[in-house]
Amino acid sequence: MIPVADALARILDGLPPTGPETVALPEAWGRVLAAPVAARLTQPPAAVSAMDGYALRAADAAVGTPLRVIGQAPAGHPFPGQVGPGEAVRIFTGGFVPPGADAILLQEDATAADGRVTATEAPRAGRHIRRAGLDFAAGDTLLSPGRKLTARDIGLAAAGNHPWVTVHRRPRVGILATGDEIALPGDPLPEGGIVSSNAHALATLIRAGGGDSLVLPIAPDDRDAIAAIAGAAARCDLLVTTGGASVGDHDLVQAALGPEGFSLDFWKIAMRPGKPLIFGHLHGTPLLGLPGNPVSALVCAVLFLLPSLARLSGAPAGPTPRRPALLGTDLPANDRREDYVRATLSADASGALVATPFSLQDSSMLTVLARADALLVRAPYAPAARAGEPVSVIELSTLGV
Repeated sequence: MIPVADALARILDGLPPTGPETVALPEAWGRVLAAPVAARLTQPPAAVSAMDGYALRAADAAVGTPLRVIGQAPAGHPFPGQVGPGEAVRIFTGGFVPPGADAILLQEDATAADGRVTATEAPRAGRHIRRAGLDFAAGDTLLSPGRKLTARDIGLAAAGNHPWVTVHRRPRVGILATGDEIALPGDPLPEGGIVSSNAHALATLIRAGGGDSLVLPIAPDDRDAIAAIAGAAARCDLLVTTGGASVGDHDLVQAALGPEGFSLDFWKIAMRPGKPLIFGHLHGTPLLGLPGNPVSALVCAVLFLLPSLARLSGAPAGPTPRRPALLGTDLPANDRREDYVRATLSADASGALVATPFSLQDSSMLTVLARADALLVRAPYAPAARAGEPVSVIELSTLGV
């Protein structure tokens, strides 16, 4: 068995980012930028007023001195002339500051009548004027490759006059559930069978992680049936299997795919749940073989599949983020495997985050995982811990799990 950190590093090392594609801005949210976005114009393109008021020369605007109003400068309609001594232009937020003016007299600091305006409070030169290029200048890099685009980024690209951006293609992930005993929800169950939940949960997680999923038909415990997926793997950036990864007579993923060109990188990780995880390549396509137990499969997906999607998408990739918390109940010493304990989160009287493990941690119990807020991480050979001691947790709600 290899440590979790080593397994993740080996998986990520074998995953190249997907190629670029150009998409319209409304389709770019959540995508990872593949090419820089440079401003195609200057913003603002000229000095503009930040407030409603009057554009004038600060030297002329002494309190009580009337100035002649010679025109208006609404946003989008620049005043065609310039401001001279003793003159002012009525201006509105976003309006271009006319040549000759160097200050904005706020409308609440002025009285206007009979085509003239008088300051009740003298303006300062430069006050309330946004200089040309205050936000950015033409040619400035607005967004750099590797950035996962937010709504703010989309707005910035639009302001830079980009209707399209170049992003990494969404990773295509094939999902194959294996086992004679499983059937899709709503289908007749075989004798001794169970409903397959893994494919649906993983497809949802892949969507949350920025990928597109291809759910393949369930493969029975038959070498030929499992080997038939080799063709589908060529259409995917990553192939994920569930089940068939352990050591029983009916765990056939390695045996079935070996003759089809599967090369094993590693098998078995020192973790609980999820020890029988496989990683390798099938004709150049990375293959991540998850355990069949639904909790084990999802815990492994949180730790390995989500970072893999980030790497394939062109984003920075690394261990799933953790945050500190306090233990809500006593725990016994841990064994040699890194443990991912399902737990609820709450806040104590001081506002500190408290993680309380469920009393039952069986890897088949989806109800416990569904009610959990976090995975409480325990290092190999961690000593017994008392309530109130610091621990590390992975919050599930932030990951789409």
